[in-house]
Amino acid sequence: MMTPIAVGLSAVIVAADANAPYALATRLADGATGLPHGRFDPAGHRTFELGLRDWVRAQTGFEPGYVEQLYTFGDLGRELPQAELDDAPSGARLISVGYLGLTPERTDISAFDAVWRDWHRYFPWEDHRKGRPDIIDHAIAPALLSWADAGGKNATARHARIQIAFGLDNQPWIEERTLERYEILYEAGLAPEATRDGGRKSVKAPAEALGEPMISDHRRILATAIGRLRGKIKYRPVVFELMPEKFTLLDLQKVVEAILGQPLHKQNFRRSLDRSELVVGLGQFTQATGGRPAELFRFRREALREGHVSGVQTPRG
Repeated sequence: MMTPIAVGLSAVIVAADANAPYALATRLADGATGLPHGRFDPAGHRTFELGLRDWVRAQTGFEPGYVEQLYTFGDLGRELPQAELDDAPSGARLISVGYLGLTPERTDISAFDAVWRDWHRYFPWEDHRKGRPDIIDHAIAPALLSWADAGGKNATARHARIQIAFGLDNQPWIEERTLERYEILYEAGLAPEATRDGGRKSVKAPAEALGEPMISDHRRILATAIGRLRGKIKYRPVVFELMPEKFTLLDLQKVVEAILGQPLHKQNFRRSLDRSELVVGLGQFTQATGGRPAELFRFRREALREGHVSGVQTPRG
């Protein structure tokens, strides 16, 4: 007898401003949060993307604009968060198809059980804009290294993975490794989802260091989206999908910093924008920053037709 297959669709809808990057989350009756999601209906949905758009609208009232397929999650035989879907057939193999959507505005979704949530609530170790978070070296790393030490013949490999992922022992912090960091925490039994899925916490760490859990495998999907977006803004001009029609260069820098979780060098960032030909000044000024009047710019979408398809450079501060 063939195992039935159910396809779940999940959306990571991202907005950002100078303060934080936000993901659109749905709220359950018990207070838990997840991504907008639902089951693909082969009879009612002509494509995965159309099905996804239907679920996002129904659950949040948000009308998705720019979306792209993120990843298909269907692993077996690995220690990973368990995917769940309420109306899946009993015993079905669940395939999760994740999408990434970008929007320049956190629209009003107050009529729905949904909220725009700073994604650092789910991944507090990812925000380095004010320096390396203390929770990495004071809470997460000691717990993970204890887990690695208990790994027997796997101890050396575990140590190497932790060092690379979390930037220990003079290893650089690589912001795109968001998913790898989360999966190590899950494998070590530290992520709250590991306990939910029947795992055993092998070592302890403060709850605030481990981030807020999400339903099903949604925090894994969100981590994948964060890593993908952090990499993509460097080679494609997708960051402008997060910007309003008019913006200052400081606005743009702050949004890039919020997405990367890293501070940037102001002057080098602006020099790189000048060379990129991706933005053009409008000759209009704003004093919204509270200091000297700042010129407003727009994204040169015509640059895409001209072949200028690079992303923004991210020189570190």
